[in-house]
Amino acid sequence: MPDLNDLTVLALPTEGPLVADETENRLHLSLQGQPLIQLRLTREPELQVQVEEHFGQPLGQGIRTACYWLFARDPACQRLTWQFDEIPTDALLSGLLIPSEIVGQYHCLRTLFWQIPQPWLGESQTVSYPQHRVISNGKRHPLRPPKPQGEVYRRFDVRLGAWVSLRTVNIELDLERFNRWQNSPRVASFWQEEGSLDQHRDYLDKLAVDPHTLTLIGCFDDQPFAYFEAYWAREDRIAPFYDVDDYDRGIHMLVGEENHRGPYKVASWLSALVHYLFLDDPRTQRVVAEPRADNAKMIGYMQGRGFYCEKEFDFPHKRAALMVVGRERFFDRCALA
Repeated sequence: MPDLNDLTVLALPTEGPLVADETENRLHLSLQGQPLIQLRLTREPELQVQVEEHFGQPLGQGIRTACYWLFARDPACQRLTWQFDEIPTDALLSGLLIPSEIVGQYHCLRTLFWQIPQPWLGESQTVSYPQHRVISNGKRHPLRPPKPQGEVYRRFDVRLGAWVSLRTVNIELDLERFNRWQNSPRVASFWQEEGSLDQHRDYLDKLAVDPHTLTLIGCFDDQPFAYFEAYWAREDRIAPFYDVDDYDRGIHMLVGEENHRGPYKVASWLSALVHYLFLDDPRTQRVVAEPRADNAKMIGYMQGRGFYCEKEFDFPHKRAALMVVGRERFFDRCALA
């Protein structure tokens, strides 16, 4: 894994490489080979930041990328204190900065920074979809937005030194790998969905027209390795088993490629999946899952990402553990880098 002390280049999803020249008291950032912003740093008693020059570039972009750099550079850093002579209106409106009690001083909080959708969601966000209640299959719930197509999330994982991304399932492109993954004895022991290509096409076709479930492919450096189902819990079979909220999301998870198993990879993709769901709709306050109660390894991985086991309960086909992570818990002391 990369040594964060040696970090000099940080990848952004749509803006190219962010290159840094950092000393004890200065930080100079360049984006796509052009100077972006230069900052004066004071590190004690906590990290304080002041803009020296932004080279004619948009100040808001410079502030955001500088916050990203400083938080990625030090995953333990929870707050940056910025000094401005003029009010940074755009950064305040977005929640990137909040005012302190001192005139001209503003804070960027890690827990707020990672809740801002851009640039991680790109064009796929549905955060402004209005609320309208409907009834389907005897369940009253909010009308769900149209499902996105293509890539919905991308972030460079600094610890792994790799891109982690999520895209929607393309049945023609993904059917054979889905079939191979589901027929793996390891996967089949938990999913119990072995079958032929035709059976798996039918499985994916049904989910494609189901408005409460979004099927996703997880990728490392654009190489598919996992299949996920993200569902609205209010309309799902899990709803009767706990006090479900209108915007709770649930997840089913399958890692198909053996070379992408292990705790470091799980920490990366599970954080990305939950991060995406919390960004996709700010009304989502909880993400839930219901792995088999005897799947101790997966439950342990989830607990390492902030989930807790609320209880065990019985589905018709399995004894399940109800795993829950709340928005506040996920973003508090946020482990993303």
